[in-house]
Amino acid sequence: MAQDPIHSFREQIDQIDGQILELLNRRAAAALEIGRLKRASHQPLYVPLREEAVLQRMENENRGPLPASAVEAVFRAIMSEMRALEETAISPR
Repeated sequence: MAQDPIHSFREQIDQIDGQILELLNRRAAAALEIGRLKRASHQPLYVPLREEAVLQRMENENRGPLPASAVEAVFRAIMSEMRALEETAISPR
């Protein structure tokens, strides 16, 4: 009996979602360290030029099928959450 192709794609999506979650948590850990370093050196937490550079790089690297507007929306949401983490980072002792 042939396997339902939808089921197969859903399994792929579940695996990819797990990888995305792992990568997001790795990114969050890096953002926390950046937040600590910025606080320790009295640098601003929000750097708009850096965020725009990230968005531009993602737009340039996007090969689809996700449209540029969706890539921008996803990365803006990711960066917003990471910035919130940076804001809660505790200064080193």
